[in-house]
Amino acid sequence: MSSKDWIEKDFYAVLGVDKAASADDIKKAYRKVARESHPDHNPDDPKAEERFKAASEAYNVLSDSGRRREYDEMRSLFGSGAFRRNARGEGQPGGMPFDVSDMFGGGGGDRRFGGSGFQDLFSSIFTGNQGGGQAAPRGPGRGRDVETEVALDFGDAVRGVTLPLTLRAPGVCETCHGNGAKPGTQPRTCPVCHGAGVTTRNQGSFSFSEPCRNCQGVGTVVEEKCPECHGSGGVTKTRTMNVRFPAGVADGQRIRLAGRGEPGERGGPAGDLFVQVKVRPDELFGRTGDDLTLSVPVTFAEAVLGTDLRVPTLDGAVTLRVPPGTPSGRVLRARGKGVVRRDGQAGDLLVTLDVVVPARLSDEARTALEAFAEQSPPAAREHLDARVRRVS
Repeated sequence: MSSKDWIEKDFYAVLGVDKAASADDIKKAYRKVARESHPDHNPDDPKAEERFKAASEAYNVLSDSGRRREYDEMRSLFGSGAFRRNARGEGQPGGMPFDVSDMFGGGGGDRRFGGSGFQDLFSSIFTGNQGGGQAAPRGPGRGRDVETEVALDFGDAVRGVTLPLTLRAPGVCETCHGNGAKPGTQPRTCPVCHGAGVTTRNQGSFSFSEPCRNCQGVGTVVEEKCPECHGSGGVTKTRTMNVRFPAGVADGQRIRLAGRGEPGERGGPAGDLFVQVKVRPDELFGRTGDDLTLSVPVTFAEAVLGTDLRVPTLDGAVTLRVPPGTPSGRVLRARGKGVVRRDGQAGDLLVTLDVVVPARLSDEARTALEAFAEQSPPAAREHLDARVRRVS
């Protein structure tokens, strides 16, 4: 993505969010657009694939606070008229003719601005007469980051699991191995910039540096392009990789796989793959941090007299002692039966006791309960009775 793209493209509009949208709103909007336009769900719709790529491009910038700030600053600067075009399409800061396309090389090369700061943009354009400096070559561009979502079973998320992940996304061209040249040939040094990736020309008191238009700032040119990728170094293909999800991975967690995203242009470094984890709920267990939770019903008699309970865990069963006189809602703890942390320590299993009140009783049970009620002490409600008497 070129620096010029940052001015021309409204990433907020692509995702359908306001400029003041929060990070969570941006993430939700991206997921919605990506889900609706994913190529796997729209195999015969090229427009859907373009929407998917545009959403990924927008999210790649807006999800990073630093890059989003740079993007907003650049859009604000050019949108406020700091560089205005006249009737001939020329920019005119302060009345001086200026072509915005000159700022970005004008060649339409696929150059990425996201790795540099906003001030670095201008320092790479203008270098003063003092010292006659020249901008450093940029080299092949880094590939874009890719994000996907994987649903895990509750038990797999707690224990950890390795799963094959199939993606349909750009990958390195196997014919030219990413350099864009026809097999048997190699890219050669650009004859215009001599491999520097930039050219410099003087304009009055300034030395104006820009990406080389002949090689788009890469420093090399491909004379005989690869027949498979047509010189780009990448092709869209389906690839499968094994992804290890560590024990204790949580719902909503993002796992970064360095260098497994889109390949860079013409041999440049690949972007990263981010896997968003979605954990399916379990029918019995819940989770709070590194602790597992479980609700167990007990009878009134078990709560009053006490009992031994046999309860399940994710890897077996344990016996817990319910002491006599246990109230409903008490939490019993089975240590070390929760989520195993990275340091090898484990959380606990928290068992909440739920005293069940029967809806119906047999005649024998009702008679026995009435006898029990006559012999049992009354509930301690003296403080409530006192308030009732005062307000009556």
